[in-house]
Amino acid sequence: MAAKDDAIAKPQLALAANQSPTSMPSPKTAERSKGIALLEGLLREQSVPTTRLPEGRARLLPLDESELPLESNWAWFKKYQLRHTILGISFLLLVALPSAMVSLYMAFFAADQYHSSASFSVRSIDAGGATDILGMFTQASSGSTVSDSYILMDYIMSERVVAAADQRFNLEKIYATRGLDYFYGIGSNLAVEDKLEYWKDMVAVNFDHASGIIQVTVKAFEPKQAQAITQFIVENSDNLVNGLSLAARNDVLRATQDEVLASEARLGRARVALRHYRDKSQEISPEEEAKLAVQLIASLEQQRTQLNADLVTARNQMDESTPRIRLLKTRIGSIEQQLSIERQRLGTGERRAGADALSAHDVAGRIAEFEELETEREFAERAYTASLASLEKARIEANNRQRYLAVFIEPTLSELAQYPTRFMSALLVTLGLLFAWGIGVMSYYNIRDRA
Repeated sequence: MAAKDDAIAKPQLALAANQSPTSMPSPKTAERSKGIALLEGLLREQSVPTTRLPEGRARLLPLDESELPLESNWAWFKKYQLRHTILGISFLLLVALPSAMVSLYMAFFAADQYHSSASFSVRSIDAGGATDILGMFTQASSGSTVSDSYILMDYIMSERVVAAADQRFNLEKIYATRGLDYFYGIGSNLAVEDKLEYWKDMVAVNFDHASGIIQVTVKAFEPKQAQAITQFIVENSDNLVNGLSLAARNDVLRATQDEVLASEARLGRARVALRHYRDKSQEISPEEEAKLAVQLIASLEQQRTQLNADLVTARNQMDESTPRIRLLKTRIGSIEQQLSIERQRLGTGERRAGADALSAHDVAGRIAEFEELETEREFAERAYTASLASLEKARIEANNRQRYLAVFIEPTLSELAQYPTRFMSALLVTLGLLFAWGIGVMSYYNIRDRA
């Protein structure tokens, strides 16, 4: 910049020295001389001259790093280097080193695990359902069997099954630590709650709501042990379903059975009362006795009529004192006395004194009492018959709604160890750590920028 200004100023100074102070150039001559000097300066420097900025105006262009002081450049470099060093160390400690340890553990220390699976379904005997085998397992489950399936799933993952399995197989022995694999092995002297948590890691239950199929998968360090535990789960599930079916059947039948028992007791009381009446009255039916009494009264009246006619004929032929007339009068008196007794039995007279209380009743009273007992017996019999029909109908419905466990895939025996998924587990751990580390770094920079 200074060289360019000197180049412009030198021609002007030379021109001013050649001129005398008495002869001052005109404005046009001075302007022309200035243009010539400027052109000569351009030709000499071969660059465009720049105009100086007024003093006090701020420089707008950013400073180059070379223009900064040496102390400032060193401080910035140290700060930049420290920040990246911290990021690198955090990546190594939080991502690289744990991922490498997990990968080494999964590759060399994790023990092989074998699985055994079984598939079954809770079905109900329904006469209107599908009859073929394929339709039995593909038709949509009803609401009752779906609820039973969820009950069965909760039962498989409950402490009751864990306690039963531990009592039968000794879970701490079966799932004991293999070699240096302390992560997948079970501890010792654990509470049933801790064993249940480990059981949930080794046993998986899946339920398809559309088909009603339940699939159970069990993992173990030995294939036969996995198969045995799966078979144990299937057996206990079958027992549970049978118990639920029996409980539901008993609930349906309990009310009708109680009604049958009540009707039977009522019929028994009616029969006992009727038998007691017959024992006291010494007659099967008062109605039959009444018929016989009416026939007897009719026969006695017929005999009395005949004897009266004979008496009239004898009086026309004989005196009153003759033996025949006296005999006829005696027979007529006996018949009338017998008629009076028979009519009292029919209810037309007073009770006989000194007679048995039940047998002293007239025929009408005995018929009324007998009809009452007979009506109670007949009603009790009809009620008992109806309750038996209801019980049979309820039994049929209960049998139609009976549940059972249909096992169509028996517990399998694995030949290859498919667990643990070594590569996938290591990859998921690495991705998870990397994601967490990235979130932390971005959060740090976001907070720093806002601060």
